[in-house]
Amino acid sequence: MVTFGLVGAEAPFDPLILLILAMGIEAYIGEAGFIFRRIKHPIAIIGSIIGFFDDKLNRPKRSEVDRAIRGTFVVLVMVSGAVAIGLGVMWLTMHFTWGWVLEAALIVTMIAARGLYDAVARVGQGLELGGLEGGRATVRHIVGRDPESLDAPAVARAAIESLAENFCDAVVAPVFWYVILGFPGILAYKVVNTMDSMIGHRTPKHRAFGFTAARLDDALNAIPARLSAIIIATAAVFVPTANPKASIATALRDARKHRSFNAGWPEGAAAGALGLALAGPRNYEEGMVNDHWMGDGRARATSKDIQRALYLYAVACLITAGIVGVITLVRLEL
Repeated sequence: MVTFGLVGAEAPFDPLILLILAMGIEAYIGEAGFIFRRIKHPIAIIGSIIGFFDDKLNRPKRSEVDRAIRGTFVVLVMVSGAVAIGLGVMWLTMHFTWGWVLEAALIVTMIAARGLYDAVARVGQGLELGGLEGGRATVRHIVGRDPESLDAPAVARAAIESLAENFCDAVVAPVFWYVILGFPGILAYKVVNTMDSMIGHRTPKHRAFGFTAARLDDALNAIPARLSAIIIATAAVFVPTANPKASIATALRDARKHRSFNAGWPEGAAAGALGLALAGPRNYEEGMVNDHWMGDGRARATSKDIQRALYLYAVACLITAGIVGVITLVRLEL
């Protein structure tokens, strides 16, 4: 029996076994559209609540300070609610024979390893089968930049950058926070990450209101982003066309060049591993971002480079699952 940390509460098996089970299920079913066409996805529910607060509290007529305070209030409410619900789900797991089924099912919705793989693979297929227009049509679903401003190499780079950055957000960080804090940890992380994606922008509308959400997301991703770079570099050892030494060297040298406190780590690791130049000047809704290039390789990426990146990503996901497995075995031995 494994204690979860609540007085008198024990689970029939180590909760990390639930995490491994959920990772395996998500790798098989992906986004599970056949389920969420009928019921609302938990992340979509979280997004709806954030949207409600954004509409009600983030009014243009209010001052920047007022909107910042209201944004902080939203973060406190959302995170507190996530922790409370997370503790409730843990309680069900510990006190009901089949309570763990609910927790495992919810963990599946908190991880998006297969969903991310499929989304990026569609960009590669779009480029290969439909040319530039096919690539633009598919990449618009995974990046915030203006697809019409992208040429074919820029479409390929955008897909690879999204794959690398979201390896942290969709895989490593959720897994990390579940390992550290259980279901309340993974749920709170996903709430903060969703807030960052919706209101954590540097636009006039969200610069003040989303400030706290964006900074908290940076804090929660600080360790996972750097772990992601290490995992990508390790994965490069097992990918014939990748360079593990250049992967870690590029991340260490170029991560600080990225406008994001965290995204530069996995993106730099991917750039070095694949021999590419990523990031650079990019056109977003809020305007042009004149970032430095990351990596010493070529900027003219192709659909074949997307395939190479997907191979590297798949191996990195397997390594992440393997790390959880090792931690589980160690805990069971103690």
